[in-house]
Amino acid sequence: MIDGATRDGYGAALEELGGNRKVVVLDAGVSDSTRSKKFGDKYPERFFNMGISEGDMVCTAAGLATTGKVAFATSFACFLLGRTMDQVLVSVAYSNNNVKLVGTHSGLAVGEDGPTAQMIVDIAYTRAMPNLAVIQPADYQEAFEATRFLIDHQGPVYMRLGRAKVKAVHDADYTFQLGKGHVIREGKDLVIFATGGMVQESLQAMEHLAKDGLRPTLVNLSSIKPIDKDLILEQAKKNGRVLTAEDHNVIGGLGDAVLEVLLDHDIHVPVRRIGVRDHFAETGSKDQLYEKYGLSHNHIAKTALALCDGQPA
Repeated sequence: MIDGATRDGYGAALEELGGNRKVVVLDAGVSDSTRSKKFGDKYPERFFNMGISEGDMVCTAAGLATTGKVAFATSFACFLLGRTMDQVLVSVAYSNNNVKLVGTHSGLAVGEDGPTAQMIVDIAYTRAMPNLAVIQPADYQEAFEATRFLIDHQGPVYMRLGRAKVKAVHDADYTFQLGKGHVIREGKDLVIFATGGMVQESLQAMEHLAKDGLRPTLVNLSSIKPIDKDLILEQAKKNGRVLTAEDHNVIGGLGDAVLEVLLDHDIHVPVRRIGVRDHFAETGSKDQLYEKYGLSHNHIAKTALALCDGQPA
């Protein structure tokens, strides 16, 4: 099991699997930070540094995809999507092109880079686009395996990656499956559906909850679209209470995706959502921001206790 940032797993996978000559990688001038440089150093003839020109990068990736290439377009999430919505919507999603959009440095976990770099609306952007799958690995290994999957997967995908190092959740035997969630730990009192680095925060929260006699089930929903409806329904019915955890605005993110599944199937259980409460944050460390804006393991544990005690949100 490997501790590390999900961006590191992405870079390692590109470097190891880039022998497939159909794979091309594009970056918008931040390849060292996104880790796509690992591919560029090994396969320079199939690596394109587009500079600070994200719209051109996305359209070039779409053009390469029409020639049969598997095109990875990589940048910080705030730039990759914040500057390219028309190109992504038309040239990637509408055109159903085989482009893999990879946004790193997402969420409040970017910390000191400040609020303009803390992309907290990208899941909402991409989840609403037809044809576009949305995934967010929880650790280094899952990011590695998800990248391996994307090389062979036909169709447009947005993969959301983080800057911060996280502890390993999955071992080397793990296989990523689009549309499937993964039960990290079985429990009985409530189910926590988490994604990305919030899986780690949830695991820490569970250590605190154990002292209060609570044993939650923890589910990693790395495939946000398509989402694992069967697993969500099964765990909601089994545990009777639902808590979602994400480093993203509560509007349009994982929490809403889970609520849509429950609503569509007339499942009536208490639900609470951990996420950014529809406001911008400020500059600070990841831990400081998570604590101030309600995303930390302390807040997850407190919300879970209140949920089990029947207290209002």
